[in-house]
Amino acid sequence: MLITLMWVQLFNNRLVTLPVINKIVNDTPAEMLPPLGVFLNPFTGFWQNAETEKPNIKSKVVLSQLKAPATVVFDERLVPHIFAENDEDLFFLQGYVTAYHRLWQMEFQTHAAAGRISEIVGGKGIDFDRKQRRKGMIFAAERAISHFEDDTLSNKIVQAYADGVNAYIEQLTPKKYPLEYKLLGYVPEKWTVLKSAFLLKYMADKLTGNERDMQLTNARKILGKKHFDLLFPDMADGQDPVIPVGTTWDFEPTQKPDSTGAKLGFENTDLIQHEIFGQSPLDIGSNNWALAGKKTASGYPILCNDPHLNLGLPAIWYEIQLHSPTVNVYGVSLPGSPNVIIGFNKDVSWGITNSGRDVKDWYATTFKDEKKKAYLYNNKWKKASKRIERIQVRDAQSVYDTVTYTHLGPIVYEDSLHQKNNMALRWQAHEPSNELLTFYYFNRAKNYDDYLKALKYYECPGQNFVFADNSGTIALWQQGKFPLLWEEQGKFVLDANNPTHEWQGYIPQAHNPHAVNPERGFVSSANQHAADKTYPYYYQGVVLEYYRNRRLNQQLMMMEQATKEEMKRLQTDNYNLQAAEAMPTLLSYVEEMELSEMEEKAYEMLKTWNFMNDAELEAPSIYEAFWVKVHRRLWDELEMPEGTPMVFPNRYVTTQLLITQPSHELIDFQETPEKETAKEIVQTAFKEAITEFYADVTKGKTWAAYRGSKIEHLARINSFSLENLKIGGYKGILNAMRGKDGPSWRMIVSLDKDKPTAFGIYPGGQSGNPGSPYYTNFVKTWTEGEYARLLFMTNVNEPVENVWARQNFVKE
Repeated sequence: MLITLMWVQLFNNRLVTLPVINKIVNDTPAEMLPPLGVFLNPFTGFWQNAETEKPNIKSKVVLSQLKAPATVVFDERLVPHIFAENDEDLFFLQGYVTAYHRLWQMEFQTHAAAGRISEIVGGKGIDFDRKQRRKGMIFAAERAISHFEDDTLSNKIVQAYADGVNAYIEQLTPKKYPLEYKLLGYVPEKWTVLKSAFLLKYMADKLTGNERDMQLTNARKILGKKHFDLLFPDMADGQDPVIPVGTTWDFEPTQKPDSTGAKLGFENTDLIQHEIFGQSPLDIGSNNWALAGKKTASGYPILCNDPHLNLGLPAIWYEIQLHSPTVNVYGVSLPGSPNVIIGFNKDVSWGITNSGRDVKDWYATTFKDEKKKAYLYNNKWKKASKRIERIQVRDAQSVYDTVTYTHLGPIVYEDSLHQKNNMALRWQAHEPSNELLTFYYFNRAKNYDDYLKALKYYECPGQNFVFADNSGTIALWQQGKFPLLWEEQGKFVLDANNPTHEWQGYIPQAHNPHAVNPERGFVSSANQHAADKTYPYYYQGVVLEYYRNRRLNQQLMMMEQATKEEMKRLQTDNYNLQAAEAMPTLLSYVEEMELSEMEEKAYEMLKTWNFMNDAELEAPSIYEAFWVKVHRRLWDELEMPEGTPMVFPNRYVTTQLLITQPSHELIDFQETPEKETAKEIVQTAFKEAITEFYADVTKGKTWAAYRGSKIEHLARINSFSLENLKIGGYKGILNAMRGKDGPSWRMIVSLDKDKPTAFGIYPGGQSGNPGSPYYTNFVKTWTEGEYARLLFMTNVNEPVENVWARQNFVKE
């Protein structure tokens, strides 16, 4: 009996909650295991999540909340085509069907955004949750839903979507819970409008987290103004911006902001000391473009988009078609949010890339005392407010954190010893906005005027919206609510005491950079500068692109009679323009006579390389190892101890310096007493790189193996992830695959006269269930640079091939 009772305890409780055993499993993967009896139960456990090749989709579903009958057609790729008789049912069913495939993903992402991961994983999530709360994520989402509530249309949309998610949750039994709930041992909770707001703010955080104010402040302190300006210019020479060079601005700019008394004064301060968190990776972005009919074989515009994001499983996007009397749209949605985000309808298509514009500024804040009840503003003490954040922790007591708020925003970074290290965050995403309506109106757009109407609702994060319609119009607007700034405002840490350092209004929306039907016959963006130096407003972004954009525009300029096949090749193009421009100079600095046999082999491989970062080649791996060594030797003076934020010159600036100023005083390896030349640095770097490259047995030598790639499960469960994909590309390359980042959705739309022809693919599958054949079934097609033909239905009874199920939804 005692043994039986022990087994009952073991199989019906989590190991981490059992005496003695908890000490063994603590801080190991086993601490997250659910009660094994529940998890292994053949009737309700994980076995029930195994799916067959053809999913078992009910032909009839009763949902009392519907206003009218509706139908969902699932095609062979498991894409739902939702046909409803009114918009409220349409959004209700979008929520229901999305939850059917992606419920755990939706909830886990919004828990992460809200700083609630500790409720799932316990104490190991506290640090992450605290950072989310300190960034003001809950504050931002709450302000967003207040905006939704003020708008009847928005409120109806998000509430109908939430009701649909909850209708699905209410039908769930433990047997049908998604696998991760069973594995992590918790249950779904009710979906709310706030959760959808969290998802939108989560994306805003990902897409505006690329500022480097503290790092740039430290870099200027170390380098001095002269050298800093050389290495970190707002706009380096030779750029090809989003809006073509020479564009005439058809507006009178507003009065320039007052910069009187705006001196920054960081030359007399110590280096900023902080462990920086929550920043987006550098050198990753997206591509989009539209070709006018005069450059295509069909005579109609072709629009292409491939947003590059941190790849994950379940996949970031969910493919869907939405049809009601007011709309018929196809594309990808964000699980947890209504509407199609990137896609097309019968008349128009649109796509998105990140603008890279800085809408996050940091303010050094001086408090009256350690209680932080008042801070210095305009040389007077201004009252601060406090927000107590309760972080609930699984299997432990809640943790509390008090976040101080200034009129600028929350104090994200605190330092009790150094007042100037208290950093307040001014972030556009904290402001209430209603981007939801942008996509609502995009989905229903028929022409350029409709596109313009939709754009005006969009504020954050700043994006480049490419557009095409079947009347022949192509356009691109960089859209967002961008602050009106004086020169270099927001590039460095600002002073919370100085009112001149505050944002002084916004650039009028009509003055945002844009182009409509340009003479060259195409519009494009790849995260580069928005406009040339004639644009009358100051802007900056440290993560702007210098290579993908030029390669893209070079190829588009040459195209005539372009086809969809050419667009596919361009989206998966592996040409390394940075290597092509740097290699002649780098190799000229390598003395062949001094090379060993192994080094000579590598030298010849680089010399004959076609600059394609193809998966099976070895030359790209050698080049990357070589470049990293050169870069590290050049900028070793900027290497700082952990906890000191720092940024390094980008590849473009470094390459130009090596080519044009090889004897510049900055070209030196600080670890040696001598002053090196570019030739000496490159020669030594080459020898070191080749020796280490061939000595490292932990990495493969082909490019795919050397670089490595991974599509990681959201909860970082390795067995639910994919590693070592055989795919080419890299940062600065159109096929921008790097580590865990890459093209999250490739789409090509030809806006033919009667009906668009479209192709698309993303790395994942429609199902969020690791036990389903549809969890990763698109990945092979994606890695091989192939596409699926997108089934755009015009009506529910349209005869189409390869439909797997028709699911009828009725009230009773």
